[in-house]
Formats: sequence, structure tokens, C-alpha cells
Amino acid sequence: MKNAKQIIKKNYQHYLEQEIEKNVSKKITPKLLLHSCCAPCSSYVLEYLSQYFSITVFYYNPNIYPEEEYNKRLAEQKKFITLFPAKNRINFIQEKYESEIFFEKVKGLENKKEGGIRCLKCYSFRLENTALKALELDISYFTTTLTVSPHKDAHIINVLGKNIAKKYQLNYLYSDFKKRNGFQQSITLSKKYNLYRQDYCGCLFSRETLQKQN
Repeated sequence: MKNAKQIIKKNYQHYLEQEIEKNVSKKITPKLLLHSCCAPCSSYVLEYLSQYFSITVFYYNPNIYPEEEYNKRLAEQKKFITLFPAKNRINFIQEKYESEIFFEKVKGLENKKEGGIRCLKCYSFRLENTALKALELDISYFTTTLTVSPHKDAHIINVLGKNIAKKYQLNYLYSDFKKRNGFQQSITLSKKYNLYRQDYCGCLFSRETLQKQN
């Protein structure tokens, strides 16, 4: 008998392909606001989606710590967009770095395990801010690069995205970018474009977890 997790597991890559096929059949190139956590994670996603969407990369990551690390990742994101020969032009916008927002959002969850409820809070408020920016810019689709990571649960991220999209009457683009060898391709592209690949997710707590393991 299948357990509950197996029953609710969905093929989000299939959903993504269906959405792409629908737009291709209509001969349209929709606008997409893509939340990006870093250049390496965005590399494969941009290679893939820029064939079918007019993408604006939204760099909103107040969770990244310290500020020097944030600026380093930001510079790498800009570098990749400049260097990558996308079929459709890729635009870029960033929000002001305000780490206090992240610490306020996860207040009381500082000691929770990595990958648990604190991370869900982090995914959720970054996705919600992406949706709000999509509304502001009149962009019909939004999604995130987060599902390319083998350390992140695509089902949880897609459920969050779906609920936020429903709240703001937007289209959330389902994804599981690690599928179809996506994560491995992100490593290949990172090497090709000489991108800095960080060794921790981004926040103070993930850095401390890494330090304890080493």
C-alpha cells in the first residue's frame, strides 16, 4: 500500500511541459517573472525557459547572509544574464537587501532544523513577494528556480506557489527543474560560465549548519 507522500506526489515537470505545449500551439511567448536564488540555480532554468517565455529575473533574497555573500551572488547573477545567449531577451530587477525582513519572518524558528518549517517560511514570503512584483509589472506568470535543487522538496514549493497564485489571481508555473538532468546541467553551465557556486543555501542558519558538519 502506498504511503501518503507517494499518493500526493505529482509530476510537476509534466505539468510544466503541458503549459509550454499549450503556449507553443497558440504561438505566444508569455511574460514570466522568475524568482532566482542564485546564478548557478538559474543557469539551467534560464536556458530551458527562455526558449518559451519572455523572462524577467527577480532577485529577491533577504535571507542571504552576510551582505558580502549577497553581493557576490548578485554579481554572479548579473554576469550570467549578460553572458548567456538567450533566444528571448532576459530582463533583470532586484530588490533592496534588507536582511531584517528575513529575521523577522523566521523569528522563533531559529533553532528549527534545516529544511524544516523555517525554510518553508522563507520560501513562502519570497514567493509571495514575487507574486506581488508580478502584479505590479503586469506579468501573468511567476515561478522560482528553487526546485532545481536536489535538497528542496518540489511538491512543497509548488503547493506554496499554487496557493499564492490563487490569492492574487495569477498563473504559477509548476516546476521540478531538477528533472530531466536539470541539476546536473546547472553544474555544467556553472563551469562553462565560471560561476561562483556557494556551499550553503544562503541564510545564517544554513551556514552554521554547514560549519557544524565540517
